[in-house]
Amino acid sequence: MIVAGFGFTSRATAQSLTEALRATGYDGPLDHIATPHDKVAHPAMLDFASARGLGIMAVQPGPLAEACTETQSRHSREARHTGSVAEAAALAAARPGAKLIVSRQVSHDRMATCAIAQGPDT
Repeated sequence: MIVAGFGFTSRATAQSLTEALRATGYDGPLDHIATPHDKVAHPAMLDFASARGLGIMAVQPGPLAEACTETQSRHSREARHTGSVAEAAALAAARPGAKLIVSRQVSHDRMATCAIAQGPDT
């Protein structure tokens, strides 16, 4: 399973998410996208997921905080208790044993981040 994890501000747009995904350089297939549970219904996320025909996996605070991320953002640490929301969301959603294949990348407008993880079943 390949999952794109996202972190983003409340002002982010679907274009912000698109730019963050592009910044990863990953152009392979995605099985799901993931974000913190309280961001699943954000209009930008809904539009982004709908445009790609992908389901959104809601990641709860516990798994976000437990994920071991490669990058460390002070803001993410303070707000979500993880070094990278995008990396943590991707890793948690891709199941135990997942590994990052692309670390956190940032959109041009700096309102969204994206990371890609691969689950052990793929």
